[in-house]
Amino acid sequence: MHPTRTCTGRAAAAVFGAAVLAAVALTACGDNPKSDSPVSPPGAETAAKTKVLEAGAAAVQAKAPLDALNAYLDGFHFYNGRLQAQMEAHHYCAILNDDVIQCVIYDGNARDAKLMGVEYVISAKLFETLPEAERALWHSHVHEVKSGQLIAPGIPDVAERELMKKLVGTYGKTWHTWHTDLGQALPIGVPQLMMGFTADGQADPAMVAERDRRFGIDSAKKREQRREIEAPPIAAGADAWQQGRTVQIEDPTGAADQVAQGAAHAPAQADSAASRPSGADAGSASAASAASAAPTR
Repeated sequence: MHPTRTCTGRAAAAVFGAAVLAAVALTACGDNPKSDSPVSPPGAETAAKTKVLEAGAAAVQAKAPLDALNAYLDGFHFYNGRLQAQMEAHHYCAILNDDVIQCVIYDGNARDAKLMGVEYVISAKLFETLPEAERALWHSHVHEVKSGQLIAPGIPDVAERELMKKLVGTYGKTWHTWHTDLGQALPIGVPQLMMGFTADGQADPAMVAERDRRFGIDSAKKREQRREIEAPPIAAGADAWQQGRTVQIEDPTGAADQVAQGAAHAPAQADSAASRPSGADAGSASAASAASAAPTR
């Protein structure tokens, strides 16, 4: 596989702090294995004239918003209300301040990657200011961090742990606009609200294993390394699907029917005992299972 370079030096100053800045500076650029997009859009091959125009624009036009995308995260999403419809998501993020991060999401990390959606990440402090109806659109990051599923490829382990300490208490709102995971060669249909996993047994193990193999990492090892990261309580209203409250946009084109049918996705372990939290959370998990099979609202 061919490496693609990811540099995170500027993110270090904004996110990690002085304690790990030196470590990041030493290995700020990492070699990440190439992950290609699963689809190719229809259309004529890029003409020579177009390539010349592209090169000229790249040479003279400033791209300040793109330059701010200085943190790379890799994780997994599923369609809200459709736990079985899962995919890998490559996040390129800009840290706006200590409480707000914005990310563009691609279906790969190679040059042909398709812009799949966006994710907004906010601190618990800001999440607590949201009205109840808005909170249902957001998901927690506790399990993504603690499970080792969320990774920051190409930076030292010590820096990654510091980043995860920051992210574990945050909340994300994610919309996917191009469903290449369903094999759609064009951005057909309407945006769909995505969620993050909240318990063991929900993510397709084959999907996680393939990602780990490609990056040469071990999610189980990262879980162990992150054992000391404190898991904050999840604020009321987040991960609303677990209480059977599923918010989704109805798709008048019918494209979302593929999601309803679980098209192009391996079956998840949603109904296994491993996917259901024990104790007080068991009832919520049962509601979540029912919600994943019910029509979206």
